[in-house]
Amino acid sequence: MADARRGVGVAGEDATAGWYTANGYTIVARNWRVREGEIDLVARRGSVVVFCEVKARGSNRFGTPFEAVTRTKQLRLRRLATLFLAAQPQRGCTVRFDVAGVTPGAYAANVDVVEAAF
Repeated sequence: MADARRGVGVAGEDATAGWYTANGYTIVARNWRVREGEIDLVARRGSVVVFCEVKARGSNRFGTPFEAVTRTKQLRLRRLATLFLAAQPQRGCTVRFDVAGVTPGAYAANVDVVEAAF
């Protein structure tokens, strides 16, 4: 079961990275980890650095992907972004926090990205 969920998560991150790339972003990091947690995706386009939380679901039976990004998760992502920027400075940038919800589609995953989600 854990392997199936992990597969959904990896596929969701792959689809989201593809969405950012198709929209002119460069993927700076994937699954960046420190003791405090993990950032799913870091992307950059021009002076904008995006920290993206990816939530992939096989169905909406237990809620939408966006409902899983709680206030606690938002605060954790902000702290992690600060650590990322301290470790890998991005000069002259504007920071943005996005949430990507990935659900299965008929032919490919549906990727919905809420830019500047919080």
